[in-house]
Amino acid sequence: MTLQDKLDAFKADFEANQAPPAAVEAFHRSTQELIDAGLADRALKAGDQAPEFTLFDSDGNRISSQELLAKGPLVLTFYRGVWCPYCNLELQALEEVVGDIEARGASLLAISQQSAENSRKSQRQNKLSFPILTDQSGDLAEQFGLRWTLQPYLIDVFKMFQVELPIFHKDDKWTLPMPARYVIDQDGTIAYAEVNPDYTRRPEPSDMFPVLDQLIRVTA
Repeated sequence: MTLQDKLDAFKADFEANQAPPAAVEAFHRSTQELIDAGLADRALKAGDQAPEFTLFDSDGNRISSQELLAKGPLVLTFYRGVWCPYCNLELQALEEVVGDIEARGASLLAISQQSAENSRKSQRQNKLSFPILTDQSGDLAEQFGLRWTLQPYLIDVFKMFQVELPIFHKDDKWTLPMPARYVIDQDGTIAYAEVNPDYTRRPEPSDMFPVLDQLIRVTA
């Protein structure tokens, strides 16, 4: 079963059996508004230069993009948080291929606005071997063009599900990144970018393998 198959199956069950119709309508409305606003168009794309960053992992270790890129390409996945089942399915799918990514000389990082405590929870629940970095207030997501502010009606729905983002983030922000996956070449150029305002849609992990293989051939 592909990652998207798993996401679709969860979405069908959630909308039919778990979420009130008003909540489902709000989720759909919010996603459509992001699509109609062309939010994904402002995000960094293949060929753009990725911003350099230094963030901390869930254990407080300093992680530098420059230091990792000196060793090989960098795979980044921006995700919403430990509370998001779609994100958890994606993280599990990436964990299944982390060996394939590292075999191609690349490093894999997940990036979330949530606190280190919640990142550690993500790692435990999903049995992850790769780091999750804390993007405080979503500043790096903003540099990538991914950060957006939840609509007031959507905030009400999140509260109904007890997803208080300022508590998960330990800031005062009701903001999230659009889910995104990037492959960054060693010179900082984005070689692959997949951004979707529909959080229920995620690319297959294997989609980036041809790009990583090409980067290996270029540097060989």
